[in-house]
Amino acid sequence: MSMSKLKRLLSACMAFACVATTSITATAADELVLARNAAQKFATLPADVRLPEGIAANPVNGDVYVGTFDYIGPNPNKLLRYAANGRLVAERDVGGVPMLGLAFDAANGKLYFANFGLSKIQRVAADLQGNIEDVATIPGIGAPADRPVGNPDGSQDTIAFGSNFFPAPNAMTFDRAGNLYVSDSFQGAVWRIDHAASCSPCLPTLVKQDPLLATAGHPAFGANGLAFNVDESALFVANTGDDRILRLDMASGTVAVFAESVNGADGIAFDGSGRLWVAANQADEVVALNDRGRVVARLGEFQGINRDGTPNGLLFPASLAIVGDHLFVTNLSLPLTDAQGDEPEEDVTRYTVSRIKLPNR
Repeated sequence: MSMSKLKRLLSACMAFACVATTSITATAADELVLARNAAQKFATLPADVRLPEGIAANPVNGDVYVGTFDYIGPNPNKLLRYAANGRLVAERDVGGVPMLGLAFDAANGKLYFANFGLSKIQRVAADLQGNIEDVATIPGIGAPADRPVGNPDGSQDTIAFGSNFFPAPNAMTFDRAGNLYVSDSFQGAVWRIDHAASCSPCLPTLVKQDPLLATAGHPAFGANGLAFNVDESALFVANTGDDRILRLDMASGTVAVFAESVNGADGIAFDGSGRLWVAANQADEVVALNDRGRVVARLGEFQGINRDGTPNGLLFPASLAIVGDHLFVTNLSLPLTDAQGDEPEEDVTRYTVSRIKLPNR
């Protein structure tokens, strides 16, 4: 149904985004898609496994991989492998090491994961058996330069980033040549591991460190989700604490703001229609951006805690992966405040992965 002029204006206000030039193919004006009940439960994690964060998929057979970020409890962190029907077919204990992003190398049958605690990129076979291999260690380079911020009255503030953060590898994505790109949330950087499947040892190359890739916001993660556009002329980067999607031009190395006000922008991925999907972890939804950075879809929401202790809908959606015409999303359900009893995440006792049917263009 076509929206009225008033609804279009309201939608534009709600979905307002500041946009930089982009090379994504332009499309006709998009109608905002709202589907609050879109998120359905795909899988419930084993009872002793908490805080699912990273997610990746094998495009060949539809297997979905999940990694956990349990840095606050005694439970082990695990890699989980689910079949396309949601059945758990394998799990791998990685001890007390919390993980962030995952990436699947279909050409070589390897699952890569960001070892947050050790500042390493590691990998394991697709069946989660055999040795866990070290791929690369992200080096310490300190904080990026100060960031000037303009004010409406013409004055300027300056954000000075602290240098006491350790290297924090987070999200990953491969380019077509087999190079692995890694976001570094605390040092405000993006790294590249050339020929990640065959290098030994692998030495990360700094692609870009920039004040826009760091954050003084909340949650305190800067550069996060990564996704290339179709021709790989631009790498899109989520900045979680700044609620932004950034665009890194691969030719010039320039970083610019592509979209603003995506509340807790975390994992990102392009679908086959050119829409950029973003897990908005502080809004408990996923949103799609068009070629101009405008929100054209809002899917899912948090609808309470089920009797079995699982979240109903999305709760702190952290990472996402696209398989066919479905979007798979981890519900991290991580409490962020010190106050007791003020967050629904505290009531979660079983953790989930959601599945969302992608809307048609």
